[in-house]
Amino acid sequence: MEMSKSVEEYFEKNPKWQKELERLRSILLQTEFIETLKWGIPTYTINKKNVVGLAAFKNYVGLWFFNGSFLKDDYQKLMNAQEGKTKGMRQWRFNSLEEIDERLILEYSYEAIQNQKDGKEIKVERNKPLVIPVELERVLSKNKELKLLFEGFTKSKQREFAEHIASAKREATKMSRLEKIIPMILSGVGLNDKYRNC
Repeated sequence: MEMSKSVEEYFEKNPKWQKELERLRSILLQTEFIETLKWGIPTYTINKKNVVGLAAFKNYVGLWFFNGSFLKDDYQKLMNAQEGKTKGMRQWRFNSLEEIDERLILEYSYEAIQNQKDGKEIKVERNKPLVIPVELERVLSKNKELKLLFEGFTKSKQREFAEHIASAKREATKMSRLEKIIPMILSGVGLNDKYRNC
């Protein structure tokens, strides 16, 4: 799907959840958040730092607190959508307009704003060691051109490819991911390039 150029366009592309999106937006805009678009999704910032994201999915609408692990979560509303992958981000899901509680959302939002102002944020681990999974190593050792092109990527892009394969639980998934990334490597395209510079 093509990235939205405005918050309104994003809402129009999600007609099933448009009322819920508009309601959540109206609540977030009662705060000092600055509304912007990141990765084509409505994002709310403080001092140019991402604090909350707003997105629609097939079965729910969600708020993402980028450093949500610092929130008290007294009402048990937050979840880690990708256990083991995301350290700080926490998600709050809504299945209907009736589930949207303005008072609670404002309470969580004000706490998130204060946490950001206080500098509470998960630091991205830099210079993690590059561990190439066996499946990728096997392919690289058989194809010199592929190996040279792979080595031409930055360490972070090499790591993205490696982790994409290693994170698959089933062998079949690892192999299908490997088949997907080989043409990308040969074309000089990083795994997450389409999300960069947004």
